[in-house]
Amino acid sequence: MEWRDQGVILSSRKYGEYDVILEVLTREHGRHAGIVKGGIGRRHRGNVQPGNEVTVTWRGRLETHLGTYSVELLRARSVAFLYNPAKLAALNSCCSLLCSAMAENEAHEILLDGLLAFLTELEAAKDQIDYWGPLLIRWELGLLTELGFGLNLDDCAATGSTENLIYVSPKSGHAVSCDAGEPYKDKMLKLPRFLTENGVEANIADIKEGLELMNFFIERHMLAPFNKKTPQARRMLMEHIL
Repeated sequence: MEWRDQGVILSSRKYGEYDVILEVLTREHGRHAGIVKGGIGRRHRGNVQPGNEVTVTWRGRLETHLGTYSVELLRARSVAFLYNPAKLAALNSCCSLLCSAMAENEAHEILLDGLLAFLTELEAAKDQIDYWGPLLIRWELGLLTELGFGLNLDDCAATGSTENLIYVSPKSGHAVSCDAGEPYKDKMLKLPRFLTENGVEANIADIKEGLELMNFFIERHMLAPFNKKTPQARRMLMEHIL
């Protein structure tokens, strides 16, 4: 059987002496793997980097087989981040989370469109993390939501108030106001203002809080139930930025 689709390369790992196995987030076939013959050679090496936007043709005897890919490069997005280690770490973190959290062969067009939009914004943003860090955190929040684990950050879990939301309950994923959360503040997760208030600029402390908030729920809901650990690329991002 054979199909053709567009998507973004999530991972590329060596297979044998000359080939690579690609995982691609495709529009109609979801996260799907295939072998690229001669993928480590000069002809293909630049095309099969994580983050690149591609058209792939998959061929295999059965849908459950690994099969082979032929790859046409549409946009070499990874090149834009080669000389910015922090942005490259963000790209690798996003790709590794999708590999870890998504079921195979399950279409999620919203996740593909969200990833493409994030990479476009990341490429255009100024190099300082203050400018693109909030984009990354919102992308991770969108990932949680699309996979069924969205957080409720609109009002206070205890009072219903929409003012002074500065905590998130680790049990419910629901925002909590300053007054309601005060007695339990040592057990609460911090909620950065830029996630609840429009026009608020983020600083490094806000971004740290946002990454730690997302990491808590990503581990709890997306990874732990499948006995998976936080991907190395996500840990490297945290270490690099924080």
